[in-house]
Amino acid sequence: MDPVMFALRPHTHLLVLAGSRAHGLMRPGSDVDLKGVAVPPLAVYLGVGAKFEQADDPAEMDVFRDLLTPDEREVVGRTKLEGSVFALQKLARLAAECNPHVLEALFCREEEVRLASPVGTALREGAARFLSHRARHSFGGYATAQLKRIRNHRQWLLDPPGHAPSRAEFGLPETSLVPKEQVAAARAAIQKQIDGWELDFTGVPRSTVVDVQNRVAQVVAEITVGADDARWVAAARWVGLDDNLIELMARERRYESARTGWRQYQTWKRHRNPDRAALEARFGYDTKHGAHLVRLLRMAVEIVETGEVHVWRGDRDAEELHAIRDGAWSYDALVGWAEAQEARLDAELARSPLPARPDVEALESWVVALTERALGI
Repeated sequence: MDPVMFALRPHTHLLVLAGSRAHGLMRPGSDVDLKGVAVPPLAVYLGVGAKFEQADDPAEMDVFRDLLTPDEREVVGRTKLEGSVFALQKLARLAAECNPHVLEALFCREEEVRLASPVGTALREGAARFLSHRARHSFGGYATAQLKRIRNHRQWLLDPPGHAPSRAEFGLPETSLVPKEQVAAARAAIQKQIDGWELDFTGVPRSTVVDVQNRVAQVVAEITVGADDARWVAAARWVGLDDNLIELMARERRYESARTGWRQYQTWKRHRNPDRAALEARFGYDTKHGAHLVRLLRMAVEIVETGEVHVWRGDRDAEELHAIRDGAWSYDALVGWAEAQEARLDAELARSPLPARPDVEALESWVVALTERALGI
């Protein structure tokens, strides 16, 4: 990302603690993570250069170090100051999709606010207008991603791959029998056909797209093992490829997938946190991901049922979330609970006090007014 070409601090209107410190789940030495909102100078809007979307380099975040408490500065001195400062327009787009990381900046407690101009204060006071049924899909989507990581890591824990895959294991010669150009053309034709079968998500919020795609993939996977391979073979036949070529390309595809999985496994092993690795080995899954999963789904239920966003978990379920991170829930208990919460969310949508989607025109007018106020025009 290009460096910010203006002084970030004077144009930042909101800066808050994020992550575990905003959730009340921090532990000794927990990283300091910030989220903020900036309105760049008018010249950035009117000029021909790149438009500002966000700043997230630690060096850019360092201009806010003096706003931290002594304890927070001590932690940053040993690590680095993480975070992101979004352009107001980008933050509003993400908030309208009920992005969990953005909503926590708008709904955190006053105790976590480190900087707030009149514009930043007005943004937090009016944050409820961003909420809608999309929270079910955005928080649920992030929770699904956590569960996918948990399942992948658990598979590696219980049945780790013992060696890098070889071509011979997939019935392939050391070098491909088909010219690269022919393979590339065939793959392009197959992918074009598969794309033609996909749903048209034009104009649909990203959070909803992710949720629908996850649900379709789950349903298809339950219907038949190897559903993705079956769809690929069907597309290959649809475009007229010879069965022998299809079989050869399918083997190459499975081999490439196995190689990717092996590389991911090696990366995971190299970069595992020792403490988390010990918990994984003891309890059979990544309990930190498990705690995140539970928090996200509980927040989703709260938002859908009440229209309220409870970022701070200290007076709600922090003790239990800490216990889950320390292995209090078994893997089976976690998965069963998550499935029940997903069903509960779907049932609660019909009774939710929130609108199906935010009033985009009203949000547009409000964000324009806040921008003009920030720019003094």
